[in-house]
Amino acid sequence: MRLPRPHPSAILKLCLPRTRAGQRRAVQAVMLLCVLALLPATWVFTAADGRLRTTVDAPRTGVAVVFGAGLFGNGEPSIFLANRLDAAAELYREGRVEVVLVTGDNSTVHYDEPHAMRHYLTHRGVPDASIVSDYAGFDTWDSCVRVKKIFGVDRAILVSQGFHIRRAVALCQEAGVDSYGVSAADHQDAVWYYSATREVFAANKAALDAAFEPDPQFLGPKEPGVARALAAR
Repeated sequence: MRLPRPHPSAILKLCLPRTRAGQRRAVQAVMLLCVLALLPATWVFTAADGRLRTTVDAPRTGVAVVFGAGLFGNGEPSIFLANRLDAAAELYREGRVEVVLVTGDNSTVHYDEPHAMRHYLTHRGVPDASIVSDYAGFDTWDSCVRVKKIFGVDRAILVSQGFHIRRAVALCQEAGVDSYGVSAADHQDAVWYYSATREVFAANKAALDAAFEPDPQFLGPKEPGVARALAAR
């Protein structure tokens, strides 16, 4: 014998407190949870306030940091990554930076973001000697910490898309890098909408990284590549 299914409104009534005071407390609890959920995103937004620039008005500094953004199946940079690299190349041509530090994922021999990024930049006029590769930039926090602790960069221009650049600036600031962000051109496809939505949740991880300052997945010895590239200029 099948029992009748309860109407959704009946279930809702069972879940809600029966007294006005209880209902008021439930609403207040929901509102508090909403505020707490938005706090990390608010922190990311305010931390980067006043630190966003363009390729033509970015402060002159030694280093631009370009964050990885995926490769196509043939090993070429994704559209998002290509746009970031184009912006970095423009910063170099404009004399805003002297060295480009490319940081990305090289977790397997078949996936090498930094190599693809270097190849792309050299074909757009950035000398190979002015490019430094970080092969262990597995996420934004890891990249920022390694920029500071491994490559010894104290001040940099960060290059990414608009949906990511504020989080990058916020985290690199927390890692001890005096950072300014430049937004590369966007390509508003399904991946862009997914990435923009993902940023709301990524802000929560960013807040935890800033609070607890975990070591990157790989730290390793200091790398003199940036210092050498700057000295050779």
